[in-house]
Amino acid sequence: MFGYIKPQKSELLVREFDEYGGVYCALCRRIGREYGFAARLALNYDCTFYALVLMAVSGKKCPRFAKGRCAVNPLKRCLFCSGGEEELSAASALTMILAYYKALDDVADSGFFRSFCARAASLFFARKRRRAAGRYPELDRAAAKMAEEQRAVEAGDFKGVDLCAEPTANMVRRLLELSCTEKPAPPGLREVLREAGYHLGRWIYLMDAADDIPKDLKRRSFNPFVEKFHLTANSPREELDKARADANSALNATLCRLCAAADLMRFGCFGSIVRNIVFLGLPLMQEERLFRKEDGNV
Repeated sequence: MFGYIKPQKSELLVREFDEYGGVYCALCRRIGREYGFAARLALNYDCTFYALVLMAVSGKKCPRFAKGRCAVNPLKRCLFCSGGEEELSAASALTMILAYYKALDDVADSGFFRSFCARAASLFFARKRRRAAGRYPELDRAAAKMAEEQRAVEAGDFKGVDLCAEPTANMVRRLLELSCTEKPAPPGLREVLREAGYHLGRWIYLMDAADDIPKDLKRRSFNPFVEKFHLTANSPREELDKARADANSALNATLCRLCAAADLMRFGCFGSIVRNIVFLGLPLMQEERLFRKEDGNV
C-alpha cells in the first residue's frame, strides 16, 4: 500500500472526521506500544483504512472514543478510539510488514547511494516484521507472496499492465478476505470482500505506477506504463499525456468494479467513512495525482 487511500475530508460529517482521526491516532498509539516509538514513522492512511474495515465488518459494537495526550506531541490532546484492540493490533502488524517490504522494494529500485536510507529502513523494520509475522502469519504470507511475484513479473519480459498489477491485487484481496472474522460470516460477505479487495489492490498499483512515471523515468526504474508506451526521459509531453490518459482509463474501469462491490457491503460502525473513502476519496486522489495543474492545485 502506498498512502493513496484517504477520505474526502470536506464531505465527512464533523463526527465522522473526529472518528477517522480517532482511529488514526489509536493506530499510532498501538504501533508505539507493540513495536516501539520509532515504528510510528510507518503510520499511514492505508493501514488506517484496513483498521476501519476490520471494525466495520467485525459485527461488534462501535468502539468508544476518549481524549488523550498525543505521544508525539504531549502538549496536544487527541481523540482516541478506545475499542477495537484486536483490529488495531492486526492493522499495526500489517503496517510493520508492509513497511519492511516497501523498504526492500526501494532498495531494489534505487542506486547504491540513494538506497542507503532504504537499506537502513529495511534493517530497522526487519525485526518489527518478524514480530508482526509471528502474531499474524497470514498477513505476512500475503505480503511475502506479493513481493516475490512482483519481482518475478518485473524481472521477466513485459507482458502487459494487467499482469503487473496482479500481485498487489491478489494481496489486498487476501487482506480483505482475512478481515471477515465474524463466525458465522454473513452470507456473501467474504466473497464481496474478496472482490472489493482485488480491485482496490489493482487500483493502488495502477495509481502508484501512474503517479511515479516521471520519477521512474528519471531513475530508470521499472514502470508498466513506461514499458507499454516505450517512454524515455526525452519523451515529448504528448507521449506522457497519452500514458496518463491510458492509466486514467484503466483506473476508472477498476474503480467502477470496486464501487460495485463496495455497494453490496453492509457495514456496522464506520460504514459511512469507508464509503466516503471508496466513492469520494479514491476518485479525488486519482484526479489530483494525474491531472494536477502546474501550480500543484486541482
